Amino acid sequence: MRRFQRALRHCKVTILCLVLTIVVLRGTIGAGKFGTPKQDFLDIRDRFYSRKLPDNHRHLGELQSTTSEDSTSTTTNYNAFDINTILVDEPDDENGEKLNPHEPYRLGPKISNWDEERSRWLRKNPNLSNFVRPNKPRVLLVTGSSPKPCENPVGDHYLLKAIKNKIDYCRLHGIEVFYNMALLDAEMAGFWAKLPLIRKLLLSHPEVEFLWWMDSDAMFTDMAFEVPWERYKDHNLVMHGWDEMVYDDKNWIGLNTGSFLLRNCQWSLDILDAWAPMGPKGRVRDEAGKVLTRELKDRPVFEADDQSAMVYLLARERDKWGDKVYLENGYYLHGYWGILVDKYEEMIENYHPGLGDHRWPLVTHFVGCKPCGKFGDYPVERCLKQMDRAFNFGDNQILQIYGFTHTSLASKGVKRIRDETSNPLEVREELGLLHPSI
Repeated sequence: MRRFQRALRHCKVTILCLVLTIVVLRGTIGAGKFGTPKQDFLDIRDRFYSRKLPDNHRHLGELQSTTSEDSTSTTTNYNAFDINTILVDEPDDENGEKLNPHEPYRLGPKISNWDEERSRWLRKNPNLSNFVRPNKPRVLLVTGSSPKPCENPVGDHYLLKAIKNKIDYCRLHGIEVFYNMALLDAEMAGFWAKLPLIRKLLLSHPEVEFLWWMDSDAMFTDMAFEVPWERYKDHNLVMHGWDEMVYDDKNWIGLNTGSFLLRNCQWSLDILDAWAPMGPKGRVRDEAGKVLTRELKDRPVFEADDQSAMVYLLARERDKWGDKVYLENGYYLHGYWGILVDKYEEMIENYHPGLGDHRWPLVTHFVGCKPCGKFGDYPVERCLKQMDRAFNFGDNQILQIYGFTHTSLASKGVKRIRDETSNPLEVREELGLLHPSI
């Protein structure tokens, strides 16, 4: 009896193997090809697995198969890979509403009682004070870049350097950082993308007293300088600029909006509402650009930009806004790179960090270089070399804490400048890179 059962099991296995062999042979003959034994085994395994694939994983398996078949490249070389094969673009107005041409553009619903609402919220949340210590407000530094990769191979590398630089400064000075890569309002692309972002952050972070906007192509070059916050206790908007150039000359470069401080209050929401109507892309922005070129000194002909619009707004309505705006030129809240970068060695020889002005600038801003784009206003080689120098100039002040420095402002290499010490805290104080109360 046992022999009969054993023989029956062997017959079943033999029949199963015969059936599988016939299936494979029919498939290969029908396709006009024969595979190697290894290929036949893989075919059998794949056929068997595909039948056993659970329903809840079948769609994933089909998607992976389709992706593999549709892919035009299997290269492992990142330089040879076309990033556009995996990017999916949404319609430009995906997250926006159609503009009504008969109504002025708005960043959002009108808010009139923000000061009261914010004060009430802060009373309910005393653990989130809007000041981290006396005369030191809670600050949020905001910067960002396009959701797409840069249009040139090196652009993303320089964006990485720029955000690393900002994080270093903020870490030393107790400032929070928000990096944005989302276009929150398709109508406000380009120059104007910062406005809807800033408004939403003010409303979403009532604990923040000042928001510090900084363009992606600006770098901190004085890591020790502390912004004189007490100077702005009666002001809501601080920009690098000159009163006479803005209010008297109406010069379109009388101030700079690449780096500015904005207090979280009702006044700030109101000036954002007044600033934004020139920003919607297309005909509105083009027509506004003509007005700005006509009204402002030396402005070239191009579409409306946020900087020109701010000069126009302040010069035209000084009585309404001027008392709460501080145009700062005592230090470089914004410093134009073209007049600074060639003097770094002289600064190192004659001065020290913590000054913030022309002797050791707080910010070096690479206006016109556009490292993420295809074209800029200046030669690419000059821009990239000087961006490296600015980064290393600031980075040296960080590396010195750890006993290193760049071999030169043009080099990514580092060298040791001191041996390990048994009194590291004394060294930190000597360098002057940290505020005593941070």
